[in-house]
Amino acid sequence: MDKSVYSLVLSDRVVAAVDEMAYRMGTSRSNLINQVLAEYVSLTTPEKRMKDIFDEVSVLLSNDGYQIQTQPSDSMLSVRSVLRYKYKPAIRYSVELYRDFTDAFGEIKVVSRTQSQGLIDILDSFYTVWAQIETTRHRGERITNSSFKIDNGRYLRKFAVSDDCTGISEETLGKAIAEYIRCLDVAMKQYFTDFEPMNVKKIYTRYLNNADLII
Repeated sequence: MDKSVYSLVLSDRVVAAVDEMAYRMGTSRSNLINQVLAEYVSLTTPEKRMKDIFDEVSVLLSNDGYQIQTQPSDSMLSVRSVLRYKYKPAIRYSVELYRDFTDAFGEIKVVSRTQSQGLIDILDSFYTVWAQIETTRHRGERITNSSFKIDNGRYLRKFAVSDDCTGISEETLGKAIAEYIRCLDVAMKQYFTDFEPMNVKKIYTRYLNNADLII
């Protein structure tokens, strides 16, 4: 959805109220006005769709005990989990959605703010196992070597579906993202328990068999 600059004459009191609301919502004046006008004329903006998707993710994962962290951007959401490893390091799953939903519609970055080389090595080992399983087991063969990146304890992976996902509901996409994060988190914690790739594969296979939408 293209954007252009328009001149509007607005009341100072209206602008002040808009600015206050935008600040509380963590967005900009322009984005809030754009969203309000879009809702008034029954038009769904990319920002509204992102919000609805993230709302679904937040509800589903909050119910499972994950900590949802707000982000300065409407296109991003972070989910925090804790590993059962020594000093219980935190793992953050950061999801970014793209404005264009036709091909890859977003990506996930998995990071841990650790300085422990031992922990980084285990994380890289797990991500390597996880990536190998995804590239060989993923339905639709949408995950290739160019779809993910492993770098010093960090994992990045693009989200895509087999068809144009513009027609897929926000609820369905939100549920798919939540299910993927949940599966990845469970598999990572299992790996830190026994370092057994076969158990990671079993968890991923169960996800493939049960998820309504694979991303």
